[in-house]
Amino acid sequence: MRPIRILTFAALFILPAPLQGQEAQGYAPASEATADIIETAKAAGSFNTLAKAIEAAGLTETLKGEGPFTVFAPTDEAFAKLPKGTVESLLQDKEKLATILKYHVVAGEVSSSQAMKLSEANTLADKPLKISKSGKKLMVGKATVTGADIAASNGVIHVIDTVLLPE
Repeated sequence: MRPIRILTFAALFILPAPLQGQEAQGYAPASEATADIIETAKAAGSFNTLAKAIEAAGLTETLKGEGPFTVFAPTDEAFAKLPKGTVESLLQDKEKLATILKYHVVAGEVSSSQAMKLSEANTLADKPLKISKSGKKLMVGKATVTGADIAASNGVIHVIDTVLLPE
């Protein structure tokens, strides 16, 4: 049995039962996933800023590693909600950027149903990430999970609508 580790990159939103899970979203079940977290995120087309930030922070090899990882992945739209100049500034501060990105990642594979039972998870930034429910919505910090259980060969991605900033 694998230890549960949670990766943070975005907030989770639990979809209604008929749409819930990766099969409903057109993704392969975890057992059939062949692309790693980085490849899966790039293929989705809505994580371009995240991919650029991961590369700038020097975390590509980590997230292509064996894992498993759980990534709460903010979309390009989530990054666009940050104050003007924030992304550019972070891309110049590799250490701060790496800490923020690690705050979106949890070691281990945590499904949305498992996350719904947690109150927090320790991130790769060594800072706890608050997890809560609001009706059928899964919240991670101040972010809402808008897509859940996207399988990768080395973990799972949960899409969030807000960039998480550690306190």
